[in-house]
Amino acid sequence: MANPILVPHQNLIYLLDITTQASHGDCGLPNKHTPAVPLFVFGDSIFDAGNNNFFSTVFQGNYWPYGEKGHPTGRISDGRIIPDFIAEYAKLPSIPPYLEPGNEEFKYGVNFASAGSGALIETRQGLGRDLHCQLSYFKNVGKSLRQKLGDEEAKSLPSRAVYVSNIGSNDYLFPFDTDSSMLRSCSREEFVGLVIGNITSVIKLESELKGFRYSLSDFHKFITRRIDHPSEYGKVACCGSGPYRGVYSCGGRRGVKEYDLCDNVSEHLFFDSAHPTEMAYEQFAKLFWSGTPDFTAPYNLKALLNPINI
Repeated sequence: MANPILVPHQNLIYLLDITTQASHGDCGLPNKHTPAVPLFVFGDSIFDAGNNNFFSTVFQGNYWPYGEKGHPTGRISDGRIIPDFIAEYAKLPSIPPYLEPGNEEFKYGVNFASAGSGALIETRQGLGRDLHCQLSYFKNVGKSLRQKLGDEEAKSLPSRAVYVSNIGSNDYLFPFDTDSSMLRSCSREEFVGLVIGNITSVIKLESELKGFRYSLSDFHKFITRRIDHPSEYGKVACCGSGPYRGVYSCGGRRGVKEYDLCDNVSEHLFFDSAHPTEMAYEQFAKLFWSGTPDFTAPYNLKALLNPINI
């Protein structure tokens, strides 16, 4: 992978989506002749499927009105999030959160993402599981696979897998919403380099792994286009308080009890003050899956899962 993290920094401020695939053989969408391609998910609240349900933190979505379209699952939205749609398009079952009790089936992958987390260990420490902690969970999965499947399949399964990650926004927000000394001890450029360095220390480079391919998706562009057209996508969040419902109070469990809830969530880009609606996530997932190079490059996710087309 040729320096995949070195994209314009403004794209990192909101979200960096990285999809990688390490292939040592044939892979692609599952059929009767080939095994399923597992999906391993890393990141923060944009990808968290419920890991934060299982430890004490304010960054949770396991209560109403989250999951407003069905029931609260821990996803910080009104319904499904991006990994749910990707799993559907790849013909995989729903990818469960790693910390869910009794979750010991990893042949289709697992979700390590944790709301509030960052690439830096110091980011909201204790309130989310940072990227390095998520990597340690992945190593635990490797040990479990060896015990259950034997060494050969335990090596084969991760090598044919797709790894989806978003990370970075909390690292950039954290110094501003706390009394952090981080920006007083280093320049803005040094801080950006620190975040990027922590991401690249976790992600293996193309030169180190045979058959490694990657995809970058521009979530910043996706969100900005919709914010810039409020007549089409709405200009206020569905759930929250204050101007534009921009106070992070949805559900009334984060210090501010009062909040308003919209009547029609489909008219909104954001469900709460920071997290998009299921509708927006589905739109992004479709672009992530089969979008053009101006949005997802050098491959879209569908091409990444079908290397015969690359």
